[in-house]
Amino acid sequence: MIFDSLLAHSRLFSAAAAIAVLLVCAAPQSAAQQPSQAEVFPPYKLAALDLAPENAADSSNISAVTNETSAKQSKRILGIFPNYRAVSADTQLPPLPLRKKFWLASQDSFDYSSFITAGMLAGVAQAKDSTPEFGHGGAAYGRYYWHAVADQAVGNYMTEAIFPTLTREDPRYYTLGHGGFLKRSRYAISRLLITRTDSGGSTVNFSGLIGNGAGAAISNTYYPSRERTWTKTGQKWVAQIGLDGAFNILKEFWPDINRIVFRSKY
Repeated sequence: MIFDSLLAHSRLFSAAAAIAVLLVCAAPQSAAQQPSQAEVFPPYKLAALDLAPENAADSSNISAVTNETSAKQSKRILGIFPNYRAVSADTQLPPLPLRKKFWLASQDSFDYSSFITAGMLAGVAQAKDSTPEFGHGGAAYGRYYWHAVADQAVGNYMTEAIFPTLTREDPRYYTLGHGGFLKRSRYAISRLLITRTDSGGSTVNFSGLIGNGAGAAISNTYYPSRERTWTKTGQKWVAQIGLDGAFNILKEFWPDINRIVFRSKY
């Protein structure tokens, strides 16, 4: 199935992220570890996710406090993959309203890169004959492709919009940005189980855990009946959570990789 290939990709992605991060650890102490004065940004600079309130007057009591020297998250990883959910270290943002949560899921689901990713996953799945019922040839590739697009969109809306709204959770990834490789890696993985609430507290990550499970179950409605088993649904759920963990690690260290490897300030 397509998510079998996702599992393989998540393992490769985790390995690649770890190798890149080793480069960061071997480099001199990053600016994010050096003490500095905090800088208070006005509402129009809440640009970590480009989700500032539409009217600055409406956010007079909202501040985004960030460490001036902390490495900043860019809106894309490698200039291609969307990174809208990542928040730079030492940054406080206002809670996301329902409309913004759905917009965030839409950005991740219909960004141009998501269609490229779906195409690659479809190609791998077809090469592995993951869903024999789809057949072979160009028509079969089309079936694999739209299923991959649907899988991504369903998962994104479940984990970034619908469940975060129901549970009042913040679907964004708040970068730790300080400490050694193991500490930051543990933090990134722990976000699979723990997340922020809209009020700024901590809670069990129901959106990620249950949302991914709901997404896997919903996908059964448009896959052939032979694919609708408990085992394969569980495989989809585990594969997606593993992929989320790999992306968390990459998001955590991406500002450092971007600055040290690619010499980019942002």
